Amino acid sequence: MTLKNVHKSYGSRSIYEGLDFQVRRRERWCVMGINGAGKSTLLKLVAGASEPDNGTVARGPSVRMGYFAQHAMEVLEGERTVFQTLEGAFPQAGQAPLRALAGCFGFSGDEIEKKCRVLSGGEKARLVMALMLFDPPNLLVLDEPTNHLDIATKEMLITALSQYEGTMLFVSHDRHFLAALSNRVLELTPEGIHTYGGGYTEYVERTGREAPGLRS
Repeated sequence: MTLKNVHKSYGSRSIYEGLDFQVRRRERWCVMGINGAGKSTLLKLVAGASEPDNGTVARGPSVRMGYFAQHAMEVLEGERTVFQTLEGAFPQAGQAPLRALAGCFGFSGDEIEKKCRVLSGGEKARLVMALMLFDPPNLLVLDEPTNHLDIATKEMLITALSQYEGTMLFVSHDRHFLAALSNRVLELTPEGIHTYGGGYTEYVERTGREAPGLRS
């Protein structure tokens, strides 16, 4: 994924002026910065959910992308059950693998018959993650994936993503998630962007500071 000379504004507010950024195979970038720095905007540009005002965003020809943002939970059909949602996405999979998948993401027993409209925010997030990781794409773009998750589900997601062999670009305010999964850091500051080789732990050691707005 290559962004060249990207400009992006919302009204009179300029977010990016000439951003250059490249994501290579198997890199796992965590994106950091204060509120309003443009973290979610960058993910939207990469995912194609937003277009640059100027400049180019080019994807490699073999890229298959999975994009998790808050709106991803809104596309679940309210009248469908958890199981029907999984079955609709993977009609060839068969009942046993889909039940196992549901179980991995915390839907056991009768919980797979719950309708999507009654699911909590955390349950919806888990279901969207299950849909994304059953047949994983080779690029994951994740905007605050742990926001609604309890500690057990968060740990399960970190374990699943640790074994994922593709490329990642993500925003998170969770220290454990950042430290466990990143091998590159992109920091958005008022002075411009800074990139760091190595993951979040190395970033903290090198700069002597933690990410803005961090939660334990």
